[in-house]
Amino acid sequence: MNSPLSPAAVTSPIPARLVQLRAAMKTAGLDAYIIPSADPHLSEYLPQRWQGREQYSGFTGSVGTLIVTADFAGLWVDSRYWSQAEQELAPTGIQMMKINSAAATLHLDWLASTMQAGQTVGVDGAVLGLAMARMLEQALQASGSKLDTSKDLLQTIWSGRPDLPQAAIYEHLAPFAVVSRQDKLALVREQMRIKAADWHFVSTVDDLAWIFNLRGADVSYNPVFVGHALISQDSAALFVSHGKIPAALVDVLAKDGVFIADYAQAASALAALPANSSLLIDPRRITYSFRQAVPASVKVIEAINPSVFAKSRKTPQEAQFVREAMEQDGAALCEFFSWLEASLGKEVITEMTIDEKITAARARQPNFVSASFATIAGFNGNGAMPHYRALPESHAVIESNGLLLIDSGGQYLNGTTDITRVMPIGVVSAEQKRDFTLVLKGMINLSRAQFPRSTLSPMLDALARAPIWAEGINYGHGTGHGVGYFLNVHEGPQSISGAIPEAHNAMEAGMITSNEPGIYRPGKWGVRIENLMLNIVGHQGEFGDYLKFETLTLCPIDTRCIDMTIIREDELAWLNGYHATVLERLSPRVSGAAKAWLEERTKAVSK
Repeated sequence: MNSPLSPAAVTSPIPARLVQLRAAMKTAGLDAYIIPSADPHLSEYLPQRWQGREQYSGFTGSVGTLIVTADFAGLWVDSRYWSQAEQELAPTGIQMMKINSAAATLHLDWLASTMQAGQTVGVDGAVLGLAMARMLEQALQASGSKLDTSKDLLQTIWSGRPDLPQAAIYEHLAPFAVVSRQDKLALVREQMRIKAADWHFVSTVDDLAWIFNLRGADVSYNPVFVGHALISQDSAALFVSHGKIPAALVDVLAKDGVFIADYAQAASALAALPANSSLLIDPRRITYSFRQAVPASVKVIEAINPSVFAKSRKTPQEAQFVREAMEQDGAALCEFFSWLEASLGKEVITEMTIDEKITAARARQPNFVSASFATIAGFNGNGAMPHYRALPESHAVIESNGLLLIDSGGQYLNGTTDITRVMPIGVVSAEQKRDFTLVLKGMINLSRAQFPRSTLSPMLDALARAPIWAEGINYGHGTGHGVGYFLNVHEGPQSISGAIPEAHNAMEAGMITSNEPGIYRPGKWGVRIENLMLNIVGHQGEFGDYLKFETLTLCPIDTRCIDMTIIREDELAWLNGYHATVLERLSPRVSGAAKAWLEERTKAVSK
């Protein structure tokens, strides 16, 4: 049951903060102010300093856009967060504005239709993506209103605003760092030469970590650091806060032609680029302010960062390390689930307990660094919120009957994991089993896919949805996201989703992508089953080269939730084959109760 303390029952500080914000807007001559979920690196997960959208809306989800005017405040969120936003915004007076996906731009349409000629919309250009700024300018032109990107109002009104993160930067070393820093820089520079670029500016933190074989802890769950880089053909400047890199590592970097500069000097370095030189930037991965800093005399070449493609295609050695990480992760999960099943009904277990125990089990594995995201443990109705997170003041006890959804992952020096499983608690209804089986059928359908190399990843989305669509059901989130190599648990360029396919979405060998269809019934239960998959070479012949998926994740899928009347024999054959692999790979890594649990949960099933 839920704790009696819910977010809506607590007096919210948000209305008072909005009063401050509106006063600052009036002083600055702004008629509307936008607070996006963004930082100067356009990160998905933000350091505390740039969590202004949460600070001024009370909404704790990872994605959303807050717009405030003199008499209105609205938060635009996609379907993953509708239930959560409804609860968290209830005491704030902020209106939830529903959008279908995180990529939707309905807030721009709202501004275009709401703002009047002569009015001004403000947003901090230091956290506004260049591509979004262009769309925003175009939307406002239709109404005759203006855009002001010069003011960071939060800096003046946010009392106690956190400083820049100061966690130390460290080196990702061999054997797990398979490709050297020199080779990665050479790869980037070769792409610069192809595009006739003298310089390349990089702000995205996962690109920086990959290029320089460095890692950090500036962002929760992601082993990255806040910084920028300016790369030329013979050297590279890395802009980070003073003192973050140990002196010995500074010397190591210098030997590779990488020199350290202060974080605040990045814009000045862009402004000082030589006249008539050329600069490569990625308009989706650089902020408006940095683009504005580039002199007019510099030729700007816009293209996706070369490192985006390179880091998405894991080398055979990296893939092998990831397989080992999956075995470690699977062993930890066997330990966790065997404890959970044995303890239910004997001790009080809550959603909070799940997070503690599953992280502790992973921490006992070799090369473990941290969780790869905040564990989602949702029982019954809480599982219907795809990005739910249990909190001390609001969480459920695992008891009685229903479905427990657990989405979790780990960061290991040899790979990044992300897995979702659903476990039956007590008696499971026929309708719950039906939903579980439809999701399983979709997951299997995508797992068995073979497709031409360079297929645009969104085109695969319907394979997972087809069994679910056939019953008139759908889910609001994407089916699959790219996963980094001891890096961000979400990375591009591939995305198995309903997004409009673009050339950079091409599937290539070595990419790791999640496979996670779901069904969510608000207030009742949620089902999501997730494995990670590696693109490997498939059929090769007169019709070209094909790719197929190797399932990487190793953990039983609970067969007690299957509706045997709607699953096919070939689907059961796939599941039994998967479970045989899981048993073979994990048995040497577990013992005692964990091994007994593994053997029980991987037993073959039949109609």
